[in-house]
Amino acid sequence: MNAPVKPSKLIKGATGDWEMVIGLEIHAQVNSHAKLFSGSSTEFGGAPNSHVSLVDAAMPGMLPVINEECVKQAVRTGLGLKAQINRRSTFDRKNYFYPDLPQGYQISQYKSPIVGEGEVTIELADGETAIVGIERLHLEQDAGKLVHDQSPTNTFVDLNRSGVALMEIVSKPDMRSSEQAQAYVSKLRTILRYLGTCDGDMEKGNLRADCNVSVRKPGDPLGTRCEIKNVNSIRFIGQAIDYEARRQIGILEDGGSIDQETRLYDPNKGETRSMRSKEEAHDYRYFPDPDLLPLEFSEDYVAALRAELPELPDEKKARFISAFGLSAYDAAVLVVERESAEFFETTLAGLADKARDGKLAANWVINELFGRLNKEGQDIASSPVSAAQMAAIIDLIGSGVISGKIAKDLFEIVWTEGGDPRALVEDRGMKQVTDTGAIEKVVDDIIAANPDKVAQAQAKPALMGWFVGQVMKSSGGKANPQVVNDLLKSKLGI
Repeated sequence: MNAPVKPSKLIKGATGDWEMVIGLEIHAQVNSHAKLFSGSSTEFGGAPNSHVSLVDAAMPGMLPVINEECVKQAVRTGLGLKAQINRRSTFDRKNYFYPDLPQGYQISQYKSPIVGEGEVTIELADGETAIVGIERLHLEQDAGKLVHDQSPTNTFVDLNRSGVALMEIVSKPDMRSSEQAQAYVSKLRTILRYLGTCDGDMEKGNLRADCNVSVRKPGDPLGTRCEIKNVNSIRFIGQAIDYEARRQIGILEDGGSIDQETRLYDPNKGETRSMRSKEEAHDYRYFPDPDLLPLEFSEDYVAALRAELPELPDEKKARFISAFGLSAYDAAVLVVERESAEFFETTLAGLADKARDGKLAANWVINELFGRLNKEGQDIASSPVSAAQMAAIIDLIGSGVISGKIAKDLFEIVWTEGGDPRALVEDRGMKQVTDTGAIEKVVDDIIAANPDKVAQAQAKPALMGWFVGQVMKSSGGKANPQVVNDLLKSKLGI
C-alpha cells in the first residue's frame, strides 16, 4: 500500500510544531429497498415505527435472513475503492446495551469483513493528489432513533432505522490535516454516488463520519486518539478536527495527558465535548452470530459485479482530459457529481463535432450553466436549459453561425423563454455576419472617420481594440470577430 499522505500543514504550538493524525470511519447507508436482515422498507420519512418487522423489533424466535442486494452493494463499493474482496466473511454480535437496539447487540463484522484493504485518491487545493488507504469495509445493521422532544418526562423510540444496512468504511490513519479529511469524505461520497451504493445524503444521516484524531511532534510515535462521533456535514468534519487537535495540544503543552474517549461535536459552540470513555473491541464481547452462516461467494460472482460497474470519477476525469484537452481543474468540476458529468456527456453526444467543440462545451457547461445555476440556487436536475439545447448553442458557436457574444444573448433567451436555439437564431436574425465585403465597408467607414485614432493605433497596436469595439457596435455585435481583427490588422498596417 502507499505511504501516508504527506503533511500539508503543521500546527504551531507554544512548544514547537505539532502534527495531527486523522483516521475516519464512514457509516454509509446502503441503497436498498429492504433492510439488511429483514424485508422491512428502508424508505426515509415514514411515520414512527411504521417500517418495523418482528425481526427488527427482536421478537423471540425471529431469525435474520441476509439481503443479497446489500451484499452486492458492499462488493460493488469495495471494487470502486480498488479493495480486496474477501470471498469468505462472517457476521458477529457486538454486545452493548442501547435503548434503540432491541436485541441488546448489533449484528456486525469483526475479524472477517466482506472487504479488505483499498485506497482513495484525493485532490488537494494546491492541485496535488494524494492516496488515503482503506483498512476495511464491513456490513452492519443500524440502530433506531431516540426522540427526546415529544414529552417532558419520557423518551420515545422509533425503530424505522433499526436493521437498515450500513457499510462502515474504515480509513488508515493517513490524513494530516482537516482539509485532507474533508477532501477524503467528499471524494468517497462521490464514488458511492457514482456506484449507486449510497446516496450520500448527510442531512438525512445516510452518510456520517466518526473522526479519530490524535496529535504528536513530527516524527514521534502515534499519540492517544479521541473519536468524534456521528459528524454529518463536511464543513463540521473540518471544524471538529481542527478544534479537537488544538484542544489536545493545549492539554499536552500544559503537561497533561490525553484520555482515550468518545466525544461529540457541538456545531453551535464550535467545540467537542466528552461523551464516554472509548470502548475497546474486548469490551463488546464479539462472538460469531449463531443465526447466520459465513458469507461465501465465487470469483465469478465478483467478476459479474465488476463487469457492471459504471465509469468512476477518476477514470472519467482522465478521459475528459485526454479526449478534449480539458484542464485537470475543469475535468474535476465536471465529474464531482454524477449528474453533472452525465449532463456534460449528453451535451457532447449532441455535438456535430466533438473533437472540435468538446473543450468549448466544457467551458460553457461550467462557466455559463453551472455559474447561472449556482447564482439562482438551482441544481442540474432543475436546469431550465437542457443538454440538447446546450449542444445546439455550442454547435452554433463552433460552426461560426453565431459569435460567443451572441451566444450569451441566446443562452439568456433559452434560459428564460425556452425554445430551439437554431430556430431562435433564424427567427430573431441573430446570425453572425461573415460576409467579408459587408464587414470591410464598416471597417473602412470607421477608419476614414477617425484619422487621429488610426495614428494612435499604428503607434501603439494595443489600441486597435477601440476599432474592434466600434465595428462590433456598428454591426450590432454580429460581425465575425476574427474577420474584423484580420481586416483591421491589414488596413491599419499593424
